[in-house]
Amino acid sequence: MRDMMNKPLSAESRPRITEVLIHTIGWCIVFIFPYLMMTRSEFTVTVSDYLCHRLIVPLSFCIVFYVNYFLLIPQYLFKGYMNRFLLWNAVLIIGMTLCVHLWNEYTVQFVAHPTPPPHLHMGPPWWHIVLRDAISMALTAGLCAAICLSRRWVQSEASRHEAEKARTEAELMNLRNQLNPHFLLNTLNNIYALISFDRDKAQTAVQELSRLLRHVLYDNRSPFVSLGKEMDFIRSYIELMRIRLPQNVTVDTSIDIAADSRTEIAPLIFISLIENAFKHGISPTKESYIKIHFSESPGKVQCNIINTYHPKSDTDKSGSGIGLEQVHRRLELTYSNHYDWQHGISVDGKEYYSRLTIFI
Repeated sequence: MRDMMNKPLSAESRPRITEVLIHTIGWCIVFIFPYLMMTRSEFTVTVSDYLCHRLIVPLSFCIVFYVNYFLLIPQYLFKGYMNRFLLWNAVLIIGMTLCVHLWNEYTVQFVAHPTPPPHLHMGPPWWHIVLRDAISMALTAGLCAAICLSRRWVQSEASRHEAEKARTEAELMNLRNQLNPHFLLNTLNNIYALISFDRDKAQTAVQELSRLLRHVLYDNRSPFVSLGKEMDFIRSYIELMRIRLPQNVTVDTSIDIAADSRTEIAPLIFISLIENAFKHGISPTKESYIKIHFSESPGKVQCNIINTYHPKSDTDKSGSGIGLEQVHRRLELTYSNHYDWQHGISVDGKEYYSRLTIFI
C-alpha cells in the first residue's frame, strides 16, 4: 500500500487529471458566476430561488455538453456520421429547451418572488427566453465539438510525430548499418594492396583496423558520441590510410579540437568525406595532396577538406559511391536546418573541396 501511495503518476494519468481539473473549474465558474451577478438594485435573487429556479439553465448546458462529449461526438462526429450528429443534437437541444421552459413555468408558482415596482419592465416575452436558451445550448454543443476536435488533432499530431521519429530512427540505423560495411570494404581494399608489397605494413594496418572496428562496433551504437572520441577515431583512420600512400602524396592534418571535448556529435558523420578525399585525391604518378582541418568553436564544429581532384575511371570499381549520399541523408535526418555543407570541384577542375559546418 505504501509503495502504491509513493508511486509517481504515469504519463497517461497526468493529462487525465489535468483535464478533469479544467472541467471542474470551468463548470464551477458557469454555475457560480451567474448567481454572483444576479443582485440588482431593488431586486435580489435569494439562494433558494437560484437553486430552485435559475440553476436549471447552467445545468442544461452541462447536460448538452457531456452528452456530446461522451456520446454524440465519439459515436457520430468522429465516425463521419455528420447528419446523425446534427439530428441528435437538434433533438437534444429542443428537448432540453422545452424541459427548461416547463420547469421554469412549474417552479415559478412555488418560489416567493418580491413584487417589482410598477415602473420596472418585467422582461422579454417567453419565446425570446426560449430562443435564447436554445441558441446557448447550440453554442455549448459547438464548443464541445471544437474542444473534442482540437484534442483529437493534438493526439493525431503527437502520434504522427512519434511515428515520424520512429521512422527516422530506423532510417538512421539503416544508414549506419550500410556505412559500416562500406567503411570496412574500403579499408580492406587498402590492406589487400599492402599485402602484395609490404607485409609488415599490412600487419600494422590490421592492428589499426582492429582499433577502428572497436570504435565502429561499440561506440557507434549510440546516437551520439563525444567529439574527442570521434577525433581519435579519425586520427587512427588517417594513419591507416597513410600506410599505402605513395611518395608523391602529401597529407596535412590539423585537428583543433580538445582531446577531452565532450561535445556530442553523430558517429562516423565525417568519415565518408575523408574516404572521398583519399579516393579522388590520390594519383599514383602525379603530385597529390589532401588537407584535412577540424575545428570547434562555441556552437559549431567545422570540417574543411581540400584535395587534388583525380576522378576515377569508369572501369575503377573501388568504392561503391554511396558515401556522400549517406552523408547528405544523415545530415538531413540528424541535423536538419542546423548544418551548412558546401562541396564541389574548383573552377579550374584541379581541386575538390568539402566544407561542412554543424551547428550544435
